[in-house]
Amino acid sequence: MSETFDAIVIGAGPSGNACAYVMAKAGLNVLQIERGEYSGSKNVQGAILYADALERIIPDFREDAPLERHIVEQRMWILDDKAHVGGHYRSDAFNEEKPNRYTIIRAQFDKWFNRQVREAGALVVCETTVTELIKDAKGKVIGVRTDRDEGEVYADVVVMADGVNALVANRSGLKKEVTPESVALAVKEMHFLPQDVIESRFNIGEEEGVVIEVAGSVTVGMVGTAFLYTNKESIAVGIGCLVSDFTEAQVRPAFLLEKFKNHPSIKPLLAGSEVKEYAAHLIPEGGLNAVPQLFGDGWMIVGDAAQFVNAVHREGSNMAMTSGRLAAETVIEAKKAGKPMIASVLSAYKKALEDSFVIKDLHKYRRLPKVLHNNKHFFTDYPRLLSQAAETMLRVDGEDKRSKEKKITKSFRSTRRIGGLIGDMFNLARAFR
Repeated sequence: MSETFDAIVIGAGPSGNACAYVMAKAGLNVLQIERGEYSGSKNVQGAILYADALERIIPDFREDAPLERHIVEQRMWILDDKAHVGGHYRSDAFNEEKPNRYTIIRAQFDKWFNRQVREAGALVVCETTVTELIKDAKGKVIGVRTDRDEGEVYADVVVMADGVNALVANRSGLKKEVTPESVALAVKEMHFLPQDVIESRFNIGEEEGVVIEVAGSVTVGMVGTAFLYTNKESIAVGIGCLVSDFTEAQVRPAFLLEKFKNHPSIKPLLAGSEVKEYAAHLIPEGGLNAVPQLFGDGWMIVGDAAQFVNAVHREGSNMAMTSGRLAAETVIEAKKAGKPMIASVLSAYKKALEDSFVIKDLHKYRRLPKVLHNNKHFFTDYPRLLSQAAETMLRVDGEDKRSKEKKITKSFRSTRRIGGLIGDMFNLARAFR
């Protein structure tokens, strides 16, 4: 192994793979270090792949990438204890030649993506932990120290893509530890069913998929959401809430998942399935306010380590891959111009992010985390009221409709005593501006 590289990438998830691939493809001498046995070894859960972000990196990825189903239908549900209110969008336009979204299984996809990194020319070293960054006398990052014998390796720039905890940046004093209010703990299971059963149950074709995103009382008053994704022969189901809420409520994540799976709207979709995989995963949820310093002398941070997740739209892999690509392009341009990897040069990475959807989307929803944390009624009273209103209007029992409308209005007005419906809705609308 060469002791000096153009770039070192720490981590082999979507952001790290994207960064290492783009730099290696441009001819740079790249070392990628992964602490797992292989890329994806720590990820068993299902996920959503946003094709546009990957297509900008590997245009022909559809030819051999391990894709499960392309998504043709999105369901959005608000649950109370016995029912759900919601909507869905389904379109044959999503049965296009190059579909826009896919369900994937991370272990398989990450392994495939990392194989592309190797084939592009990067050196990938697994089962190796980066313990700290190496700095010169002026504080510039010039390499990494690993847990291997004689494990010091040097590079012009180090890109940290080591996940939500960002341990390397934390140890090196470049980033503060994530707070319980800015990260969610999600628990997930893979439920296996025959392919034809899944397609019949969800009314989909052979390659088509459905995604169900859920909020409401299923999180027992905590800020969080749940989901269900269809794969070829399995269903990914999970739920997550802020770590701070889990601590305060003293609720076990496993209890929450069981509650969700046994909800009357979810249980029939999982009937007869066999659970083979279970995982817990931290997800950055702090939004723009939790984004750390992104660059410095000799270093950059990408993906989950940079808190790049759009919690409102449940988008993460696209932000991860895009940030990895933009970091790589920043290094490539600096190399071409013969510029040193110092903060003033690497600041182009932040500018590229600001010009992209990554920072723009995080900025749009920057107020939302605080609004939801301070207005727990969105996860308790309002789901119940919406369900009661729907049931009241749909039940035909001899009561006239005007009386029903008055009953519904009265029930919503009563929420003024628990925070104020109008005030809550104003704050929510403001958070989306």
